[in-house]
Amino acid sequence: MRASLIQLAVSDAEPPAERRARAAALVRAQEGADLVILPELWALGGFAYELWSQGAEALDGPTAEAMSAAAKAIGAWVHAGSIVERDPDGPIYNTSLLFAPDGELAHTYRKIHRFGFDSGEAVAMGAGQEIVTAATDFATLGLATCYDLRFPELFRALLDGGAELLVVPAAWPARRREHWTLLARARAVEEQAYVLACNTAGTHGGVEQAGASIVVDPWGRVLGEAGAEEQVLTVELDPAEVAKARAEFPVHRDRLLGIPAPVQR
Repeated sequence: MRASLIQLAVSDAEPPAERRARAAALVRAQEGADLVILPELWALGGFAYELWSQGAEALDGPTAEAMSAAAKAIGAWVHAGSIVERDPDGPIYNTSLLFAPDGELAHTYRKIHRFGFDSGEAVAMGAGQEIVTAATDFATLGLATCYDLRFPELFRALLDGGAELLVVPAAWPARRREHWTLLARARAVEEQAYVLACNTAGTHGGVEQAGASIVVDPWGRVLGEAGAEEQVLTVELDPAEVAKARAEFPVHRDRLLGIPAPVQR
């Protein structure tokens, strides 16, 4: 299968409507890909806190509309990164959107671990409660977002939900770039799964982004890694390698500490 990670540059100077149109055009340019992935909160900016409340949108809002049409146009699964979701009955959420090749919104994931400690996302947004895996025609995806990467128990739950490809959109800062690549490789090795981690480029909210989108195989080998600027990282991978790695080195048979069964949607 072919996966294309769109490492979109996000800046305060570009209006969200223009960035949506540009992102949709980039998705449409990935014809032939089986899976296209965008970063976290790319429409407004992962650190543009002052825009979140006013710019929050519903699950059928302008970002979803643009990404649905783009997915349908190329007949691919499109993980549209995440949006600031406005729940009419609650707070805003950092919500990932996964579209099927027919343009249907197949799955959503509300980010569980909110970054910021006592500021930013940690206080402005609600926390997700559900662990989400998504069956596709090529593999089962496990959905996580940015700061989630620091919490291995989430990825172990995704493993138990059948995940073979772990998809992680992010807005990860340049000053912690080494953590980003280290943790992506660690999660791949731990779960014996592919990790496809798509980050933003550029600077927004005064925070320089790391770029460095990365694809890691079940043995922890880097199959592709982006630089610091906007680019599309395209990688060919074989989902069957997950089962082969788990059979050849059956480490998960030796687990002794259990966790609750994940909730699937």
